[in-house]
Amino acid sequence: MAKVEVKQLLEAGVHFGHLTRKWNPNMAPYIYMERNGIHVINLYKTVAKLDEANEALQKIAASGRKILFVATKKQAKDIVAEKVANVNMPYITERWPGGMLTNFVTIRKAVKKMASIDRMKKDGTFLTLSKKERLQVDRLRAKLEKNLGSISDMTRLPGALFIVDTMREHIAVKEAQKLNIPIFAMVDTNSDPRDVDYLIPSNDDASKSIDIIMTQVTDAIAEGLAERKSEKQSDKEGADTSKKEQPKKEVAKTPKEEVKEAPKAEAPVAAATAEAADFTKIEGVGPKAAEALVNAGFDSYAKLAEGDPEKIKEILTEASSRMAHLDPTSWPKQAKMAADGKWDELKEWQDSVKGGVE
Repeated sequence: MAKVEVKQLLEAGVHFGHLTRKWNPNMAPYIYMERNGIHVINLYKTVAKLDEANEALQKIAASGRKILFVATKKQAKDIVAEKVANVNMPYITERWPGGMLTNFVTIRKAVKKMASIDRMKKDGTFLTLSKKERLQVDRLRAKLEKNLGSISDMTRLPGALFIVDTMREHIAVKEAQKLNIPIFAMVDTNSDPRDVDYLIPSNDDASKSIDIIMTQVTDAIAEGLAERKSEKQSDKEGADTSKKEQPKKEVAKTPKEEVKEAPKAEAPVAAATAEAADFTKIEGVGPKAAEALVNAGFDSYAKLAEGDPEKIKEILTEASSRMAHLDPTSWPKQAKMAADGKWDELKEWQDSVKGGVE
């Protein structure tokens, strides 16, 4: 991924903030100067924060989690829909459905209703309805498609939220905070950066500014998805190679060789331990929380499974006051399932709870 330069951001107008009288004092560290009653954003800090956000988004995408994009303002709608569709991620560009995250089960029912209408049309049941009923069903289908069509493939809570204008999407921000979902956002000079885990100080009103930031973000996600795909292919090739080699070893096997080969059966376990460092697969754990756990010595699922939630809470709070609201009560339980290789059971458990909190 080509790193964006300050000159490119300058040409796109990313540096333009809001009127000085509308500013949020918490954005002071990211403001370069004031000119003609308008704040100017420090683009060097924008580049640094953009790189940090891209790195975290790439890790989330590589772990297989979905990233939900939220942009309902007129200037951002079409840009976000076009860019995000290319990387096959869910997005909301109409209005934010209240309870989209905190009442996800009900939203999923609405999506299933849309799927059932499609089935009716395929199997001929739709034609048995009266003309008036068909019109009503068509209108309902169009309404659901408009509001929820872009999230029809999202079967579980997203691994992160990317928001354009946190002031406008304040309900989405509150819901994500309640469920411990990491928030990435384009933050203008009138917004509060304390609500966001990974902020990108930038102009969130100009279409050119939104376009250049979204291009960088989606490129990072595309890299993460490509990395995940290559890992899967290499794992599959490794499994096929081991299957082909196995019969040859059995032909020339002696009792002594059998004893020597016994430790090789532990290789998958070792591989699982090496892979276990990705704590973002645990519901409620974001990239920053995962980094704090690794730094504290929890470098495998097995170690986290033996951890004390109170101690984990202390580690997170010491690492950053922003993580003080996280509830790690269920993390050892999830880590135990992951350490035992019970991924299907873990996914079922995660789908049945909200944000990893029972």
